[in-house]
Amino acid sequence: MTQANSTGSRPLYFILLGIPGLESFYLYIAFVFFMVYVTSVIGNVALLFIIKIDRSLHGPMYLFLCMLSFTDLVLTSSTTPKMLSILWFNFHQIYYEACLTQMVFLHSFAIIESAILLAMAFDRYVAICYPLRYTTILTKCLITSIGLLAVVRAATLMVPLPFLIKRLPFCAANVIHHSYCKHMAVVKLSCADTTFNNIYGIVVALFIVGLDLMFIIWSYILIIHAVFQLSSREAQMKALGTCASHIGAILVFYVPVVLSSVVHRFGKNVPIHIHILLANVYLMLPPLINPIIYGVKTRQIRTRVGKLLRPKSMSFKGPSNFSCFCCNFPPRQN
Repeated sequence: MTQANSTGSRPLYFILLGIPGLESFYLYIAFVFFMVYVTSVIGNVALLFIIKIDRSLHGPMYLFLCMLSFTDLVLTSSTTPKMLSILWFNFHQIYYEACLTQMVFLHSFAIIESAILLAMAFDRYVAICYPLRYTTILTKCLITSIGLLAVVRAATLMVPLPFLIKRLPFCAANVIHHSYCKHMAVVKLSCADTTFNNIYGIVVALFIVGLDLMFIIWSYILIIHAVFQLSSREAQMKALGTCASHIGAILVFYVPVVLSSVVHRFGKNVPIHIHILLANVYLMLPPLINPIIYGVKTRQIRTRVGKLLRPKSMSFKGPSNFSCFCCNFPPRQN
């Protein structure tokens, strides 16, 4: 597509193509994406609200869960509204600066989410391997430091990104073959040498996914070793049960990432809409599934949700109140 307006070699806007090949299904896809997004927002906001109002849920695991929920909200909100405007209203245009902002947000918070999942693996390791020292090791100061470190790491890796993009000329191409501003999808439009951008993107991805996943796996090797040192089968299952939610969150986040990367690298004959759908699943699935996983598997959250949903009129004690009520009347005379 020829650009009508540009500033030097920089386009004023990009055209997000959406999901080419599935145009006839846009309304149905948009409906599914909208329901997923609304459910994700409600689920994560509810989780944050429940943890905030219940002081018994202010432990280390739940503070990390708050970080995860907030990250999920930002991650899904950085792409889904624009995606819905493409699918529902055929609004494909996104301004250059807005595209770079979206790119920085989605990549930064994906990196933060990976760091939080690693921190949660450390939390489970301490809880199982050093249960008596759990609260003394995972203090609020340490948890805050871990959260700040996750943000600083993401910022350090992503701040160079817009500058690396801005140095590239785009000549006459401004159509992004994707539904959001992914780094490599934008880089492909440049008419200059993009070797450094390509290397930077690959190194960051391998550094984040490879390093974090390696430490998570190592944490679980230590956890499994500690669990099998327990004397009873019941204690072993109970210890592993405390890790079930976290394992689910890890699989929901990393499996789509790895699958999308493998298909992108080796699936040369795979249709482009499959690549784009996998990329969308990678961003939309964790915010949807994580509140469900933790809501179902965590007894304290389940109990609190039940209390919030239960009508107050059902909380009175029927039989005792009724007998006291009856005692106020004198016995009937025949």
